[in-house]
Amino acid sequence: MGKVLIIGAGGVGTVVAHKVAKNRDVFTDVMIASRTKSKCDAIVKAIGDTTIKTAQVDADNVDELVELFNSFKPEIVINVALPYQDLTIMEACLKAGVNYLDTANYEPKDVAHFEYSWQWAYKKRFEEAGLTAILGCGFDPGVSGIFTAYAAKHHFDEIEYLDIVDCNAGNHHKAFATNFNPEINIREITQNGRYFHEGDWVTTKPLEIHKDLTYPNIGPRDSYLLYHEELESLVKNFPTIKRARFWMTFGQEYLTHLRVIENIGMASIKPINYNGMEIVPLQFLKAVLPNPQDLGENYEGETSIGCRIRGKKDGKERTYYVYNNCSHHEAFVETGMQGVSYTTGVPAMIGAMMFMKGLWKRPGVWNVEEFNPDPFMEQLNKQGLPWHEEHDKDLEL
Repeated sequence: MGKVLIIGAGGVGTVVAHKVAKNRDVFTDVMIASRTKSKCDAIVKAIGDTTIKTAQVDADNVDELVELFNSFKPEIVINVALPYQDLTIMEACLKAGVNYLDTANYEPKDVAHFEYSWQWAYKKRFEEAGLTAILGCGFDPGVSGIFTAYAAKHHFDEIEYLDIVDCNAGNHHKAFATNFNPEINIREITQNGRYFHEGDWVTTKPLEIHKDLTYPNIGPRDSYLLYHEELESLVKNFPTIKRARFWMTFGQEYLTHLRVIENIGMASIKPINYNGMEIVPLQFLKAVLPNPQDLGENYEGETSIGCRIRGKKDGKERTYYVYNNCSHHEAFVETGMQGVSYTTGVPAMIGAMMFMKGLWKRPGVWNVEEFNPDPFMEQLNKQGLPWHEEHDKDLEL
């Protein structure tokens, strides 16, 4: 059907490329671009499809991006680079007349702050250019929003309470490692928590609120309240929501390491002078921690991510739990990456597929829950992330 350009050659980019290569009836021409071309070439070699092109590009440089877009002429760019680079890639898409999709909202490099306002500000420009921009099409954000939209369409007249629950019950046999970019991961976890309640945002201390939640096929796990970006768009797009929260599991060993990292200043994003050089402690830490791309081979266990929803249907209170469990080992066997990369990369490919098929094609800037969830939900089952649902059960929340 058309050309796709994948920007980013990390764990998620690797999964996106593998899944795009399995759907060549939709993606007729494929290119992978990254700051390091050799990483793109390695992905192509692992896939074994020599028709996939590769390129070197600096995603911080609008002119370089525009030059690449104009030479390859993709219909859509799948941005799985760093969240810092969202705006430069969006800017380049506008200049070159290319549609856009990402998996995480923009955040400035010097402030750990998660907000959609920067990207929503592009809405009119994308509308006027006749281009579609799809925001947050990973798992959470991404599938979490699509699950919510599906629930609103089929099971509720009003959604009142939404809890997104994210459990990684895997074991990678490392003393301490993050499942995606360490810099982004640690910035996210060490921030204040925040949740939506009765029209206002309530701020908590980092990891202050936690409780045991029971995950399918896994059992009870200590789950911590965090702020996560999809809450911002979901309460906007589903105004009947009275309370929206996000929960994530962490083991005690992980939290102990994290506390030490914070206490000794290694989680800081403020530059320091070291031997006459300016370095950012968190970026240095990233360089010495295990690469998330290398965790897959010995990773055991599974993830479980879903939405627990309470609301009304025909005047009666109903509950609904929709979720996916993903095996780290099965993800590795298929793509060479662990389950966290897999659960982000597969939805990014499906979102681009929805665009290519004309199902999610609308000028402007949109979050995933603003599109029809049904064809996406159908593809989740076909592309390796089957979902399950439970009705009128105790949600523990």
